[in-house]
Amino acid sequence: MGGKPAELEALFLAHYARVARLIARVIRNPGRAEELAVEVFLKYSRNRLAPGATAEGWLSLTAARMALDELRSAGRRARMAPLLRMAGWAATPEEIHGANEEQNRVRTVLARLSPRDAELLLLRSDGMRYEDMAATLELHAASVGKMLARAQKAFRKEYVERYGKQ
Repeated sequence: MGGKPAELEALFLAHYARVARLIARVIRNPGRAEELAVEVFLKYSRNRLAPGATAEGWLSLTAARMALDELRSAGRRARMAPLLRMAGWAATPEEIHGANEEQNRVRTVLARLSPRDAELLLLRSDGMRYEDMAATLELHAASVGKMLARAQKAFRKEYVERYGKQ
């Protein structure tokens, strides 16, 4: 997939900002999102595209997966924070500041969904077309709409169970 360094550089220049934005929307940490975006391109340089997949789709899917992984690991760190404080570790200003309440709720719900549902919702929220989502996720194009509707329903259900109707 990596091809020539010039091709990778052109791809990086064309898509880095979008990949970093996608990750940052999920994890709400622009600095960490930039680091993860670079990791997405490193992974791209080491892997092969599935037949029918596009580089843009692969980058978006990988970015979404890395953002969700980061979100889940942040949840684990948050659960451990009280123990760390008891041991003398203080929270960083960034952890204290956090994102606004609604965004935190959305991220919490995304982390509770199945990986496929969360990926579908993130890719769609990034503006990806159904055809590109199908190629990226190796799905039949006709099933993307139905799967996306199920993912949205699962999101709503989890949100209402956690936070009630808003």
